[in-house]
Amino acid sequence: MLFDESYFHIRRGLPLWERIGHPIDTLSVLICMGFVLWVPFSKETLIVYILLAAFSSILVTKDEFVHKEHCPGAENWLHAVLFTLHPITLTCAGFIWPVVQGVEVSPWIAHWLDQPERLKRFLQIQGAVMTLFLCYQILFWNVLWKNKPVLKQ
Repeated sequence: MLFDESYFHIRRGLPLWERIGHPIDTLSVLICMGFVLWVPFSKETLIVYILLAAFSSILVTKDEFVHKEHCPGAENWLHAVLFTLHPITLTCAGFIWPVVQGVEVSPWIAHWLDQPERLKRFLQIQGAVMTLFLCYQILFWNVLWKNKPVLKQ
């Protein structure tokens, strides 16, 4: 994300549809992260989380029909990599969720995720970083950069 943002987005600028759409994408991930941080784990809430994560994973691809005409091939390739990492990241958060809440999990999960306090701190840091990134996306692209020209590729 940092390379996409700091190289491709700065280089070409973002039209209005991306200045609005990208914060919505980030918000969808932040909702998932907040869910695992603040909602008690249960079978029912796991189903809700899976639906939220699936929605977020689909939502982030919404712009690709337009990106193909506005972005260079390298940026489209980077998006494909990010789309691959998106559900992997949300799945990992889903596996960490019951562990940090002290819910008994399968031995193979407990073996790999055996430090609940560090994992909880990791999720908290991720949530904080995502919140800062969302604020940056809104403020930078919609206040500071708003009237800069969008470059044609």
